[in-house]
Amino acid sequence: MTAAPTPEPSLTADGLACLRGGRLVFAGLSFRLDAGEALVLTGPNGSGKSSLLRLVAGLVPAFAGQLDWTGAPGSIAYLGHQDAVKPALTVREALRSWAAMAGAAAGEGPIGAAIDAAIAAVGLEGLDDLPGRYLSAGQRRRLALARLELGRAALWLLDEPTLGLDAASVARLEGRIARHRAAGGLVLLATHVPLALDGARFLALQDYAAEDLPL
Repeated sequence: MTAAPTPEPSLTADGLACLRGGRLVFAGLSFRLDAGEALVLTGPNGSGKSSLLRLVAGLVPAFAGQLDWTGAPGSIAYLGHQDAVKPALTVREALRSWAAMAGAAAGEGPIGAAIDAAIAAVGLEGLDDLPGRYLSAGQRRRLALARLELGRAALWLLDEPTLGLDAASVARLEGRIARHRAAGGLVLLATHVPLALDGARFLALQDYAAEDLPL
């Protein structure tokens, strides 16, 4: 008997509401994101872009509504404002630690190759033995972005991923996102820097502002 094909992952939000600091940030928010798609969150500061990304990542609960992720458990990668780069760890050590958390095999072979690929993907070749304390802000951001190469997450949640990046690094990120989507990956991101994302859709968070709604 032939096994049924694995369905492509999707993310569906239905009537989501988010409470932050006792204030209802947004309400009635619905969208669907399918394999190969990118959805860009827009809106002024405080409109809930970061809150929505944290909600989808499972870091904060929804105040109301339903969120359905059909992908495998643990197949979501979240990159927030903070780079989470430990000053004492070298670039390679930091990636090895993140790879372990992502569930990668502990062997030197596969993990070493994956780390080499991650370092190359963000242009940090030659810096793999440099401790985090000596990295520039842009290099720390690139190191944080290298985590996306580890664990093979289907859904990327990116909160201002271009912070501190130069033009070449932004172009490199655009290429990585395009390849991820071409392989069936999904991307949900917030950015104030326009990115070249072919066919991306936009979701204006201010359209779901709930400041005046009673709790």
